Amino acid sequence: MIMQGLEQPSAVLLNSDGASDVLLVCEHASNFIPDCFANLGLSEAQRLSHIGWDIGAAELARALSDSLDAALVVQRYSRLLYDCNRPPNEASAVPQLSEETEIKGNLGLSVEAREYRVERIYEPFHNAISAQIAARKAAGRNTIVMSIHSFTPIFLGRQRTVQLGIISDTDNPFADAFYQQARKNKAYDIRINEPYGPSDPVLHLVTRHAEEHQLASIMLEIRNDLLLTAAGVTQWARLIADTFNSFKN
Repeated sequence: MIMQGLEQPSAVLLNSDGASDVLLVCEHASNFIPDCFANLGLSEAQRLSHIGWDIGAAELARALSDSLDAALVVQRYSRLLYDCNRPPNEASAVPQLSEETEIKGNLGLSVEAREYRVERIYEPFHNAISAQIAARKAAGRNTIVMSIHSFTPIFLGRQRTVQLGIISDTDNPFADAFYQQARKNKAYDIRINEPYGPSDPVLHLVTRHAEEHQLASIMLEIRNDLLLTAAGVTQWARLIADTFNSFKN
């Protein structure tokens, strides 16, 4: 089993001096799979498809970092190597099947090979987030964890019409307030806990960091066909930033 190739740091911090209370996180920002993993047995088209990453999410997160003046932690490997929105004890953290695609390079992994990915991808990424939260707390700063994702318009043959999903667990006043403000804009299909919800489960990152430190948090899911152009990214970054600013100020 491959025990090399993950020397690149899994997290990069952008706009570290951002003044906003928001700490942006994008855990599915990249489709990068080092050459030694041979695309995990996938075609290049499969690696570049939505199964390998959240298409447009990194661009949206960077646009939000600029518009909100917010720090941003970006993950640098494909979620097919390790999904940083899953804890190590979750089988889907190293998926053997994504939608209807078998991930051959993830079949039959030894305990050591799986732990190598945990140690080189998952732990450094989450440590980078923890370090940011700790530094902000030490400086007396407030922190709102905002996790940015995108989703495919068609999943398992089913069309999704929702454009923006606000994902949160129960008893999340910040997410509730964001949703109530966002849904005032009748030009868009904005829903709570669609296309995913807490039972899927997709809230590991915000649970680990926001709930542990009793921070406000939100996970945003934007349909990826809306993020394929620079104009689309700008439009959705503006909507999200305006929504945030409208009830935070």
